[in-house]
Parts: sequence; structure tokens; C-alpha cells
Amino acid sequence: MSLTRQQFGQLALAQLDALYRMARRLTRDPSRSDDLVQETFARALRSRDNFQLQEFGIKPWLLRIMYNLHLNRADRDKRQPTLATDEALEQSQHTTSDNLPIDPASFQAMDEHLIHALDDLPEDYRTVMLLWAVEELSYKEIAEALDIPVGTVMSRLFRARQRLATQLRAYATQQGLIRE
Repeated sequence: MSLTRQQFGQLALAQLDALYRMARRLTRDPSRSDDLVQETFARALRSRDNFQLQEFGIKPWLLRIMYNLHLNRADRDKRQPTLATDEALEQSQHTTSDNLPIDPASFQAMDEHLIHALDDLPEDYRTVMLLWAVEELSYKEIAEALDIPVGTVMSRLFRARQRLATQLRAYATQQGLIRE
């Protein structure tokens, strides 16, 4: 089914919140996430004629564009030299999680150990886990969004859950919350 520019725009804008949430999780930087969402929409608009409304809607298609842009940027950024000023190094030493403003309703307000456990996951596992647990996409939608087979989604999600369970079990044992 081909869409008019207005219909396409309405469908795409309805996914804006989900795209911002995912961009914030992928980049961990508000300004970079804004840029990623804007570039995702720009690419989507340029490719509008190639989009065919299917059973999953526009969300997986937009997430695939975003994820591919993110991977391309991450790959490009790895090759770039970084400059650390003395002031930035000094500030990073004095920054603690106690003095950061945290919105209780946000992703950052989750238990810090869960956040660290998620951050320790390989990016492929973390992305699948976030799309499944936070964005509540089905396996088929995740496969569509990441352009991978459903079996790969299932195995990555299984392995991500295993790693999270192992890390969180170790923490709970260390804190005396459970006994081995």
C-alpha cells in the first residue's frame, strides 16, 4: 500500500517518542540522540517511496534506519581521534552518580546495577533486549527493525537474558539477598 506524503508523515510522527527513547539508549547523549532522530526522519522521508505499509507498520522500518545510522556513526567515530582537555578530565573525576539529576520516571532511574548489567552486554544483545523489553516489539518486529532473522533475535535475547541473570544473581548473592 502506497502512502501520500501526509499519511507517511502522520505515521512517522506517531513514532517520535519511541524513536527518541531508543536513540537516547543507543547514544547515551541527548544532543547525539536528537541528531540521530532528525537524520532518521530525513532518511525516511527521502526513502518514503520505497516504504510499503505491511503488517508491522512503520515503527520497525524507522528503527532499522535509526539502528543502521547509529552503527555507521559508531564505526566512523571509532576511527576518529579524541581530545580530552584537562578541565574535562578533572570534571569526570569529580562527577558521581549522587550529584546527577535523575528523573524517577526515566530509564536512568532504574536500579543502577541493572543499568550497568545492560551496559555490559554486547551492543547486539543490548539492542535486542531494549527493543523487546522497553519498546515491547515482537520477535518478528525486532527482526524487521534490525534486518536479521527471527532465530537470531531469539538467540540474542536468550543470551542477553542469561548474561543479565548471571550478573544480577552475582550482585544479589554479594548483597546477601539470595544464598547460593
